[in-house]
Amino acid sequence: MSLNALRNGDSSVGPSAIQIGNHWVGSGRPVYFIAEIGINHNGSVETAKRMIDGAVQAGCQAVKFQKRTPEKCVPRDQWDIERDTPWGRMKYIEYRHRTEFSAAQYKEIDAYCRAAGIEWFASCWDEDAVAFMEQFEPPCYKVASASVTDTKVLEALVSTGRPVIMSTGMSTLDQIEGAVRSLRRDRLLLAHAVSLYPCEVSDLNLRMIHTLSSLYPDVPIGYSGHETGSAPTLAAIALGATFIERHITLDRSMWGSDQAASVDLENLVRLTASIREVEKALGDGVKKVLPGELAQAKKLRREAPHASPSANGSTTNGKGANGKNGHANGVSRLER
Repeated sequence: MSLNALRNGDSSVGPSAIQIGNHWVGSGRPVYFIAEIGINHNGSVETAKRMIDGAVQAGCQAVKFQKRTPEKCVPRDQWDIERDTPWGRMKYIEYRHRTEFSAAQYKEIDAYCRAAGIEWFASCWDEDAVAFMEQFEPPCYKVASASVTDTKVLEALVSTGRPVIMSTGMSTLDQIEGAVRSLRRDRLLLAHAVSLYPCEVSDLNLRMIHTLSSLYPDVPIGYSGHETGSAPTLAAIALGATFIERHITLDRSMWGSDQAASVDLENLVRLTASIREVEKALGDGVKKVLPGELAQAKKLRREAPHASPSANGSTTNGKGANGKNGHANGVSRLER
């Protein structure tokens, strides 16, 4: 890129933005925050509504659920294994059904989200789940990390024509590339993820955001975090993540495998506020001298430097009427 492009802020740099509902997601756009409810609702619509309320209050752009057809997603040899659940001891296949919302329950959630002004969609773990969710005309779909190699699910998602966000946890670069080839690249967003719940900070490998951006420069890259705390999420934005997904919960001590890696609603408000602060701090990468700095320069610089800022923040050559620089070497004492 030329120096002039850097000075002026070249808007052509970065991936194309993709529209999800009423929002555009991509480089130079506000970070799109997805609050994943997943199955942390434990089968309760009222619990889900409370989490939706929390996401709205925090300023999230979307909430996400998970949709499975238990008979297709649970291996047959695990159906009859008895497990302890919030509803008592029962067969695993029955438990999986308890955590799935019906069409009537999702209609209630759909109406609730529309009234609250927040988008919602789901990660679909099988092709029947995709067909089920189509009745709600979601703004996009999510490919869970576990489904990166599931060609039937990928084909079903492509057939809808909707944008697809794909997480990349538990996947090699070859597996990611295979999935990208199966999906429509012009409607694809990729999320760096590590499929550990919760994930240790030392395992997050956030520089993968840069790796994915290099491999797929035309695709918006985001981050799906499963760590505890907020610092890595903020770092992901500084590294270029254009969207964020974090699991949310009413209480991290609630029953369920995802609760410990989730953000409670109080901390969700803090996290989203911090994200907007980081966005402001990142700026546009175009060097400019602010008006307040001009006063500081006048006070702190002994003589005019080689290039002096003008009132509009641009630079002049700093030469006086005799054509000589204000300094013998063109550098002020504070800049040495």
